[in-house]
Amino acid sequence: MSGSCCQQETRFDGASTSFKRALWAVIGINGGMFLVEMSAGALAGSQALQADALDFLADTATYGLSLYVIGMSVVARTNAALLKGFSLAGMGLWVFGATCYQIFALETPRAEVMGVVGLLALAANLISVLILIRFKDGDANVRSVWLCSRNDAIGNVAVLLAAAAVWVSDTPWPDLVVAAIMAGLFLWSSLQILRQSLEERRHALAHATAPSN
Repeated sequence: MSGSCCQQETRFDGASTSFKRALWAVIGINGGMFLVEMSAGALAGSQALQADALDFLADTATYGLSLYVIGMSVVARTNAALLKGFSLAGMGLWVFGATCYQIFALETPRAEVMGVVGLLALAANLISVLILIRFKDGDANVRSVWLCSRNDAIGNVAVLLAAAAVWVSDTPWPDLVVAAIMAGLFLWSSLQILRQSLEERRHALAHATAPSN
């Protein structure tokens, strides 16, 4: 990622009708899937499903915040992206801690519920990814939306693999491993968002304080 001033100023900031419509569409998809997957995760006793459900919830909040700050200053948009980055990091740490706790419980989740709900969630996320893919190279606020959608799709594939492994092995370990991997993905995406947000914020503040010619 280049840090030149020219490229910083030309990054897409989300101020278009098509992007706003895309956000409203994925807000509805992710909000509904959070309710479905969290309930199913509790029913199946699956930590991976519940971790993925939290990702849906985080995405819903992320998209709403992204809509709110569209058209605001660069500093306001980067502040929103920073908030999303820290929230994603907190979610990653929570999932990691919950996964460590589940190691001591070692209850085998219901693989069939994991598989069915995982397929439904994957379909929802692939639709979201297709809706948002043309906006993936925008500023920190726009890019955070893409990263969250990408995380969901990756997480759903991982949940399906975990469901198959739980069914074959009849142990909870695949579910716990996938949940831990998803926690790592949340933390890595958080780092990417925070880095780009701080870079854009520094650029905006330097530009604002630079003496005019």
